[in-house]
Amino acid sequence: MTAMNARDMKSSIPDVQATPDSRKLAIDKVGIKAIRHPVQIMERSGGVQHTIATFNMYVGLPHQFKGTHMSRFVEILNAHEREITVETFQVMLREMVDKLEAKEGRIEMTFPYFVDKAAPVSGVRSLMDYEVTFVAQVLKGEKCFAMKVLVPVTSLCPCSKKISDYGAHNQRSHVTVTAHTGDFVWIEEIIDLVEKQASAELYGLLKRPDEKYVTERAYDNPKFVEDMVRDVAAALNLDQRITKYVVESENFESIHNHSAYALIERDKRKQS
Repeated sequence: MTAMNARDMKSSIPDVQATPDSRKLAIDKVGIKAIRHPVQIMERSGGVQHTIATFNMYVGLPHQFKGTHMSRFVEILNAHEREITVETFQVMLREMVDKLEAKEGRIEMTFPYFVDKAAPVSGVRSLMDYEVTFVAQVLKGEKCFAMKVLVPVTSLCPCSKKISDYGAHNQRSHVTVTAHTGDFVWIEEIIDLVEKQASAELYGLLKRPDEKYVTERAYDNPKFVEDMVRDVAAALNLDQRITKYVVESENFESIHNHSAYALIERDKRKQS
């Protein structure tokens, strides 16, 4: 097929998505979900971590358009060569909004992030993985960026400790921080902040002296789920780079047949 014939065929194929819609109902988010792509993430230590991210990409669709062009989302993703960086991730947002002729748009990038940690006593090193999501968004003319980090920790029940003659039950907890930032913040900084507030942090590998240390640390540092969100929120309030945040804490895998959950959301700009 010649180039001329290809152009003629393309011009003769109707673009149904671009046809008008008479229902007068705008769509808040339309796009693609769960597409995987290689990414590069800078480490605080100076290295670069290569991982795989899952992307969700959306735009707002005005009421007069029947549909959006789904293939353009994938084209934008693949246009940034093999691996996407934090910088190109934010550039993609503007490209997506412009190419799809939208006023609002949102890109979510979720990936596993690995941190090399040393055990507290033996110093033996191992990797811990954390789930991280970057969100870039244009909403009502404003562009914003948020980083969401899920940090697994241990929490020991203060009530169990108080009423027991010996011992106390503990559980695995997931603390999730979604931070809107006005300046650069390392992923490791959010992880460190959360782990310092937990009864005890988790490690990929522990020797017997380490087991003793984390068991005793948790016992000496009991936390309700309410304590966790308040302590993390108090630490976030001290960081001027973070303008808005959501802190969630969920305790599970305990002796109870339910999870305990707490959330704090604050917009520091409205409090100043």
